[in-house]
Amino acid sequence: MLSHDRVWAAIDALAERYSLSASGLARRAGLDSTAFNKSKRLSSDGRPRWPSTESLAKIIEATGASLDEFAGLVEGRSKAAPGYLPMRGSSVPLLGFAQAGAGGFFDDAGYPAGQGWDLVELPARANETSYALKVQGDSMLPLYRNGDVLIVEPGAATRKGDRVVVKTTAGEVMAKVLDRQTTKSIALVSLNPDHPDRDIPMRDIEWVARIVWASQ
Repeated sequence: MLSHDRVWAAIDALAERYSLSASGLARRAGLDSTAFNKSKRLSSDGRPRWPSTESLAKIIEATGASLDEFAGLVEGRSKAAPGYLPMRGSSVPLLGFAQAGAGGFFDDAGYPAGQGWDLVELPARANETSYALKVQGDSMLPLYRNGDVLIVEPGAATRKGDRVVVKTTAGEVMAKVLDRQTTKSIALVSLNPDHPDRDIPMRDIEWVARIVWASQ
């Protein structure tokens, strides 16, 4: 049964599953940090206050969770929905964005290669080809901050609205939102409004990897 308590419990459980506090989950989704505070779950006269569908859509997108996964948390199912890969501790290669652009760390398809990788343990839905990139600088604010770690999955299918890491043949590495990709070019929307959107010919793209998880 869908109830006020179960919906809020599911939000708390989703935050915990992705190693976030309720406030951290709200910030990650681009919401006010107090949006999911317990004090906001009842109105001043004691009536239940429900999260908006827009807020739910944003936290699902921000964590990379599926709708089935969230519905399972609402319903209190102990088992994950079919196709859901449970969170688990994973050792994945870690590299900074500046290093990633230097060459020698990836093959032509964007998979980790060569030497020099550190390893990081993260509770992420990482497979054997995933790796981690540490954000450097403020070009990805307000979504990603300096020091945040992004888990990326090269070779994963991408679609409009996905957050991706792109490396150009010139060695530039950037995190953007995919707006359009054709055989001729790729259009990318900047996370930081102070940085321009990009439309890059595919001949200048070395690889594109989808962001599947981000640290708090």
